[in-house]
Amino acid sequence: MSFASTASPGVRVFSGHDHIHWTARQLFHDFLSPLFRAPPVKQVVAALIVRDNKLLICQRTKDQPMALKWEFPGGKIEPGEEQVAALRRELDEELGISATIGEKVTSIQHHYKSGGAVELHFYRVREYEGEMENRIFEQIRWVELCELPGFDFLDADRDIVRQLALGKLLRN
Repeated sequence: MSFASTASPGVRVFSGHDHIHWTARQLFHDFLSPLFRAPPVKQVVAALIVRDNKLLICQRTKDQPMALKWEFPGGKIEPGEEQVAALRRELDEELGISATIGEKVTSIQHHYKSGGAVELHFYRVREYEGEMENRIFEQIRWVELCELPGFDFLDADRDIVRQLALGKLLRN
């Protein structure tokens, strides 16, 4: 099968089996290739809030994914949002405080067995305004760094929990 190349500019003219190959390639690209791409890495910020040499930890509710696991307050960075602004927003939403976000302590990337991935950015918070209130968690607690490994943390937080407990990350 052959067509004369009298087509208008921008119109693709096929000859022989070219059309079949082009269609198969286009179908793979448009519909199947997204299935083989790694999901995007979710960007998350978390606060290491220190008060009287204790750190604030929060427990997820029984209705949330990864129910009753412990974590640090914070959450997902919205598209176009800066990390510090996202953390300030999350702390207001979750705890009702206006935080002064300090230095970035560390960033880690975690890949879940389900295929998802998260990149966590941890910031120190030494000061905040407002009366802290638990707005979304099962419970919140102030704990000594050495006590952290005794809590059932999210998988993504376990490495930082170990480092914090060993005194490797937070210095006065």
